[in-house]
Amino acid sequence: MSKTKYSQKAQDKIGKVMHEFKEGKLKSSSGKKVKSRKQAIAIGISEAREAGLKVPEKKNN
Repeated sequence: MSKTKYSQKAQDKIGKVMHEFKEGKLKSSSGKKVKSRKQAIAIGISEAREAGLKVPEKKNN
């Protein structure tokens, strides 16, 4: 039984986004530079979800 929440490809996608964030090249949809680590992770997860990769479902609070 696997406890993996994210597929390997999803982890790679999020890793690439985080690399962009660390280099200061990641921008949000509005075109502004992303300054928050949490926001960068959210963008990575969102992009992975759009690509149809295995990621947990959105939490609706």
